[in-house]
Amino acid sequence: MLAAYTFGDVMWSMLAFFAFILFFWLLFIVFGDLFSRHDIGGGSKTLWVIFVIVLPFLGIFVYLIANGKGMGERNLAKAQAQQTQMDAYVRSVASSDSATEQITKGKQLLDSGTITQAEFDQLKARALAA
Repeated sequence: MLAAYTFGDVMWSMLAFFAFILFFWLLFIVFGDLFSRHDIGGGSKTLWVIFVIVLPFLGIFVYLIANGKGMGERNLAKAQAQQTQMDAYVRSVASSDSATEQITKGKQLLDSGTITQAEFDQLKARALAA
């Protein structure tokens, strides 16, 4: 027996599935922000968790309205801290040799026979271009 599953039923199922995924995404966003906050204590966090669990949709929407600006500021501060950390790491691993030091090292490699004259010339040109 073939079930009568119309186009409207398919669209309704897709909408319900999308709403289900959206609900859990918002839930993860709210709980992630709530537990990463350092400006409120454990009691306040507990009350927010109870509110979101008892009245999920209302709890999520009230949290987003009450703390939306703070969430954005915390995410921006976190992104800036990560960028600063990445910049510091890149600076720490980047070569700080001057052109003279690079050419001197290249000359030592050429004298020891490790590189050819053509490779030394390329290295020298690259060091002078930087």
